[in-house]
Amino acid sequence: MTPKKEDYLKIIFELGGTKKKVSNKQIAMSLNVAAGSVTEMVNKLVKEGLAAHTPYAGISLTDEGIEVAEKLVRRHRLWETFLVEKLDYQLSEVHDEAEVLEHVASDKLMKKLDQFLNSPRECPHGGVIPTEAGEYEEESHEYLAEIKVGETVEVDRFIDNHELLTYLDDLELKLGDKIEVLEHLPFEGPIKVKRLADGAELSIGYKAAHYIFVK
Repeated sequence: MTPKKEDYLKIIFELGGTKKKVSNKQIAMSLNVAAGSVTEMVNKLVKEGLAAHTPYAGISLTDEGIEVAEKLVRRHRLWETFLVEKLDYQLSEVHDEAEVLEHVASDKLMKKLDQFLNSPRECPHGGVIPTEAGEYEEESHEYLAEIKVGETVEVDRFIDNHELLTYLDDLELKLGDKIEVLEHLPFEGPIKVKRLADGAELSIGYKAAHYIFVK
């Protein structure tokens, strides 16, 4: 399986494709690729029995696709955890390094790494880490862009995207922050929120708000 195909399986998993349909637009935005590239790869995944596609509804992973994605996500997120916790990497720096490491590590090394890290259940950006047996708690799939004005939520996880994580680092928005939605500006404008801990008001881009998951 090519690294590009693995990236698609991982992002569909992250966007909730184990339980619901994910749109081609969401995938394209998350991976920073053209819509045509998504259509081409989705067709390949469907042909290989890794995904199911419903016209005008979206794509979800099959049982086989979920099993493959869980293993890929486990490897990737264990390496991210190691890099942040043990080597003091910034969260925005770890994705590309983890991409390399996940493809060269043996199953034995991954098992040792999991034990060394005391079997973490979440990675640094809040994503679940499946156990070796494929067990994990379901992630939140409600994103900030869906939250109505006046509602208060807690930041639960971020999509594993370098550009997004760098942007959020600049905003100083962190996991666990409780925020109140103040305003949705029209025409795909930013979403204004207030961080309850210090009263700071933040303006979060429309695209970014679709990849900040809350609870």
